[in-house]
Amino acid sequence: MNKKQAFKQKLCASPHIVWSAIFVVVPLIMVLYYAITDRTGAFTTDNITRLSDYVTPFLRSLWFGIVATIICLIIAYPLAYIIAHSKAKVQSTMVILVMIPMWMNFLLRTYAWMTLLEDSGVINTILGKIGIGPFHMINTSGAVILGMVYNFLPYMILPIYTVMTKMDKNLVEAAHDLGANKFRVIKDVVFPLTRSGVISGITMVFVPSVSTFYISQKLGGGSFALIGDIIEMQFQVSNNFNFGAALSLVLMILILICMAVMNRFGDAEKAGGVGV
Repeated sequence: MNKKQAFKQKLCASPHIVWSAIFVVVPLIMVLYYAITDRTGAFTTDNITRLSDYVTPFLRSLWFGIVATIICLIIAYPLAYIIAHSKAKVQSTMVILVMIPMWMNFLLRTYAWMTLLEDSGVINTILGKIGIGPFHMINTSGAVILGMVYNFLPYMILPIYTVMTKMDKNLVEAAHDLGANKFRVIKDVVFPLTRSGVISGITMVFVPSVSTFYISQKLGGGSFALIGDIIEMQFQVSNNFNFGAALSLVLMILILICMAVMNRFGDAEKAGGVGV
C-alpha cells in the first residue's frame, strides 16, 4: 500500500474519528471530570466515597438485569431457532412481528403494560370473569423484570436469528448421520455455531436492563429503585451533576467489565470448534 492509498483511507475514516471524538470521547471525559470535582470545580473524592450508600440499588440493578437477560435468552433461543428453520415467507412475517413493538415508542409500551397489570386492569378483569384472582401484579419486582423482558426481547432474538440463518446446515445433517440425537446436536453443534449471536444478544439486553430507569418507575411504582433511577434523580431533581456523574462512571465501569467477560467468551469460541 502506497502513501496515497493510506492517506485516502485515513481521509475516509476521518468522519468516524471526528464523530467518535465528539459524541463518545468528549462525553466520557466530561463524566470523569464531574465525578472527581465539586460544584465549584475543585478536586474532591467525596462523590466516590458516597457511592457506598448506594450499594443496594447497584446490586438490585445487576440482579434484575441478569434475571431479565436469562429469561430473554430462554425465550429467544428456541424462538429464533423456529424462525430460522421456517419457510422464507413465514420467516419474514415472524421477524416483522418481533420488530413491530420496536416501532412503537418505549414510553407507550411501558404505559400499555401498566394498563394490563393494574389491580383493575385488563388481565385482572379477564381473570375475575373466570373466577380467578385478582392478583396484585403492578408495583412489584416481577412487573419490572417483565417490562425489561418485553422491551428488550427483540434485541436477543434478532442476533441469534441472524447467526442461525448463516449456519451451515450440512454440519447438523452430518451430526445426525453420525448418530447424535437432537439434544446433542443442539448442545455440540448448533449452540457452538450460534454462540456469537448469543453473546451479542446478552450484551444488547443486559446493558440497557442494568441502566434502565423508566420501567422501574412506572411498573415498580418507585418501590424498587434501580441505579438508573438514582442517576436520573441526581440530574433532574437534585441538580447534583457531580454525584450523578460519579454514579454513571461506576455503572459504566461495571458494564465495561461485563462486556469484557462476554468478549472473552467470544474469543474462546473462536479458539474452539464443533465436536460431536
